[in-house]
Amino acid sequence: MADFYHIRLELAREPGRPAGDPTEGYDLVAPLDSDGRLDPAGCREQPDRCYARRFVDGATEAKGRLRYGPGERWTIDLEPGEADDAVGFRFGDERFVAGEYVSLTLTDGEQHTYVVAAVAPV
Repeated sequence: MADFYHIRLELAREPGRPAGDPTEGYDLVAPLDSDGRLDPAGCREQPDRCYARRFVDGATEAKGRLRYGPGERWTIDLEPGEADDAVGFRFGDERFVAGEYVSLTLTDGEQHTYVVAAVAPV
């Protein structure tokens, strides 16, 4: 059985936001392996535990699921039945440990980078 973790992603610096923005990002609950990588088997075994929350200005904007799907793709689905809200860029290769950076591609095609601000067991 996979170990699940709360992962906090905060917007990293980008044009127009040279200091990033810790009040904008995502909270994820996901299974991680011993290297801090997302565990697809754990997600398939317990998909209802794979959670996502988008926050803006520190407040919840939307809630949904982190999903693992075809093409080894990790997606954030905040509106079930709609298109995926964000697709993880090489999420399967990334390490979700504090201080690392990951990227998400949003539905409008824009890609944003987030810093892994915290990781804690749930």
